[in-house]
Amino acid sequence: ITRALSPAKVSSVKINEDKKTAEVFLKVEEVSKAIGRGGYNIRLAGQLTGYELDVIREGLTEEEDDVELREFSDEIEEWVIEEFEKIGLDTAKSILDQDVADLVRRTDLEEETVLEIVRILREELER
Repeated sequence: ITRALSPAKVSSVKINEDKKTAEVFLKVEEVSKAIGRGGYNIRLAGQLTGYELDVIREGLTEEEDDVELREFSDEIEEWVIEEFEKIGLDTAKSILDQDVADLVRRTDLEEETVLEIVRILREELER
């Protein structure tokens, strides 16, 4: 798995043999290399290894109450979540830290959709 994600430097990997999944732990500055443009690298690494790979960012403190984007799957459609994941944004805060215009430019989403997602994420984090 670490070779498949090269040139990103993987800190550690936690493998679940039964489910064929692996949590890949990376320093924040290595995440974009591992995911690649449009999510290409992470998808290819998953195909090469036969594992579903989940990228875990290291260095985020427990105080940061960030929420994985997939936890909003009942409110946000799957294809929208995938658009954000393709550009390496897989948590609520990672999206809220971006400029709306930049999100529109980097994804295939319309501004209205991005604004709705931002509203949903803000409401959830304020709870």
